[in-house]
Amino acid sequence: MKCLVTGAAGFIGSHLCERLLHAGHQVVGVDAFIPYYPRAEKETNLLTARRQRWFTFHEADLRQDPLDDLLADVEVVFHLAAMPGLTRSWTDFDLYESCNVTGTHRLLSAVLRQPRLPRFICASTSSVYGRYGSGDEQLPARPISPYGVTKLAAENLCRAFADEHDLSLVVLRYFSVYGPRQRPDMGYHRFVQALLTGQPVTVCGDGMQVRGNTYVADCVEATVAAVQAQPGETYNIGGGEAVSVWDVLRKLEVLTGRRAEVRQEAARPGDQRYTFADTAKINRHLGWRARIGIDEGLARQVAWQRGEPQRAAA
Repeated sequence: MKCLVTGAAGFIGSHLCERLLHAGHQVVGVDAFIPYYPRAEKETNLLTARRQRWFTFHEADLRQDPLDDLLADVEVVFHLAAMPGLTRSWTDFDLYESCNVTGTHRLLSAVLRQPRLPRFICASTSSVYGRYGSGDEQLPARPISPYGVTKLAAENLCRAFADEHDLSLVVLRYFSVYGPRQRPDMGYHRFVQALLTGQPVTVCGDGMQVRGNTYVADCVEATVAAVQAQPGETYNIGGGEAVSVWDVLRKLEVLTGRRAEVRQEAARPGDQRYTFADTAKINRHLGWRARIGIDEGLARQVAWQRGEPQRAAA
């Protein structure tokens, strides 16, 4: 099948492109290279996909560039493009609104102009649930950050288009994805980098925040499986182990062989206190469950950040 992946140069998007290409699908990748982190890192993410015959890449901004030609004959749209991160969303809301809401609206509008409507997979986030994101998909959506608000708005836009225009939509809510290529602003990447370089580790808040983490390969498998889901479904995508910030830091100390020098700062506004995905529904419907545990996943991320690609991919 022919697939469009938005956010193709990003952390999860680049892994998804490679997974689809490995399965024999044709992939059109799109990314705007918004300078949230260095472009060179995103270009590196694309190196493997760019070597594949059935991959084409377009630098395009969903907010303003023509999109119709990118969607020609596409059977599935994987919409992963978004402006991520909590802290900046409080001070640069226009950027988040334009990327996460306006960009999604323009993409959906372009989809409707196609002769045949593709399946539309919308990547969302546990941040839509709010401070305590623990439970199944019936948990009320009460985001406590502007980032979460814009992602919930994007979900609702997709549902409006699906209800009014019979678009085959599936929404996926990712829970704390980690692993090789994780963005440099994300917590585990920052912890590992600090430990490997002998720098202080910054912990925001009391460190008792708990996350149900998702290894990136598991996240990608769930995203591919969603192609077979019934239209209209929403699924939580999360790993099966809940760990606190301190738990993760202790594991990383063992993996790196370094003792962390910890500096604590105030908690980030809008940060979730506890998240743990109930994934029973996607397991019942599609047979998906997370397979990479936190110890193995962190070991792979440490290997990647050390520059050991073979161990990172093991």
